[in-house]
Amino acid sequence: MTPLLSAAVVFATGCLSLAILLNLFRLFRGPTAADRILALDTLVINAIAVIVLFGIAYATAAYFEAALLLAMVGFLGTVAYCKFLLRGDIVE
Repeated sequence: MTPLLSAAVVFATGCLSLAILLNLFRLFRGPTAADRILALDTLVINAIAVIVLFGIAYATAAYFEAALLLAMVGFLGTVAYCKFLLRGDIVE
């Protein structure tokens, strides 16, 4: 890995760490359930970005497949939480 790419990965990891800390703050401190659902969805997106960074750093394709799977599961979880919040029931 080139020194410039290595520095970019380190910088991106620092930025994502800060974003995850702020998301955790909103998740635990959110005044409404909708705020907590949005924080959890954003936390999943940040976790996907961390997995992609690992894939770049270690130059393996397995991390990209894991990120894709987490994206699909995270989307379904967000839809289920929102449906529960709106209707009070997930399965009709």
